[in-house]
Amino acid sequence: MDETLLRSLTPSVLAVLVRRGADFAAAEDAVQDALVEAVRVWPADPPRDAKGWLVTVAWRKFLDATRSETARRRREGRIDEEPVPGPAPAVDDTLQLYFLCAHPSLTPSAAVALTLRAVGGLTTRQIAQAYLVPEATMAQRISRAKRTVSGVRFDRPGDVATVLRVLYLVFNEGYSGDVDLAAEAVRLTRQLAAAIDHPEVAGLLALMLLHHARRASRTAPDGGLVPLAEQDRTRWDTAAIAEGVQILQAALARDRLGEFQAQAAIAALHADAPTAEETDWVQIVEWYDELARLTDSPVVRLNRAVAVGEADGPRAGLAALAAIDDSLPRHTAAVAYLHERAGDLTTAARLYAEAAHKAPNLAERDYLTRQAARLNSRGRH
Repeated sequence: MDETLLRSLTPSVLAVLVRRGADFAAAEDAVQDALVEAVRVWPADPPRDAKGWLVTVAWRKFLDATRSETARRRREGRIDEEPVPGPAPAVDDTLQLYFLCAHPSLTPSAAVALTLRAVGGLTTRQIAQAYLVPEATMAQRISRAKRTVSGVRFDRPGDVATVLRVLYLVFNEGYSGDVDLAAEAVRLTRQLAAAIDHPEVAGLLALMLLHHARRASRTAPDGGLVPLAEQDRTRWDTAAIAEGVQILQAALARDRLGEFQAQAAIAALHADAPTAEETDWVQIVEWYDELARLTDSPVVRLNRAVAVGEADGPRAGLAALAAIDDSLPRHTAAVAYLHERAGDLTTAARLYAEAAHKAPNLAERDYLTRQAARLNSRGRH
């Protein structure tokens, strides 16, 4: 059984049912039933046209479910007669599903869950495991999301920026359970890039590839966090870096700069440096200037200040940080780092300890605690 094939066909099969007039929630249930049937039947009797088989079975499942519920009989007036089995149409409505699952009426968490289910073809159990929540909780979240978008038709242009934000949220969840969400986000973004010619889609794909290329070096054997400057660059995936850079260059050549292209350019400069010391921080600051112009994000300004500290010296970086709200996550850690760079180890140690208490996750807290202990130890010698 080719699970990857099943997952890749899921969105196009679902889109066919919705195009035929099926309610989104009912259509999605029917597709899931068809996938279960495929897992049971295909090993012994694989179809010649996998998509056509899934469309036919899912449509029958939908009709059976609709006809069996008296409360929904009123829908039968707008449901087509069951089509004759045959090759599935070549039209690919996957792109519309991306837009539907990133509907502005959904919360970010609901949009991510629905995207993984409807476009990614993941089961509710897999999504729940990835997000470390009970399966029943995730099932409720997905059901609410499906009800929210059930009345939305495929007759309006979608917002690409919203779709990209949802995919980036998926990517940033990383890995947990038996589903690698970072790899899943790369797969889905590749699919989106094949369906839509948009430089920001390419920019996001390049950004994901460049970040994902460093994955193996991000954690120590004990699970501890390894910052970029200390990573073993021989463990970076050079093929993924080369692909990401090539995709980025083609996107930038179109002269329609967006935030994901700018982020990818920064990631590419990090990937291009043989060592941390050889990083082109001046150019990185310039790209952060572009990114700040595009987004006006406090987080971008924070990262830019750290880059200024690398390019122009820690005092310049601290001056830039002074203009940024100190309640921003990781602000204290950035100030601690630049104080250490400036040689003020006592202040840096105190700030690292303070930053550890504010850390958003255990890995960062442990890393910052170790940094404080390291400087305190040096101060005693």
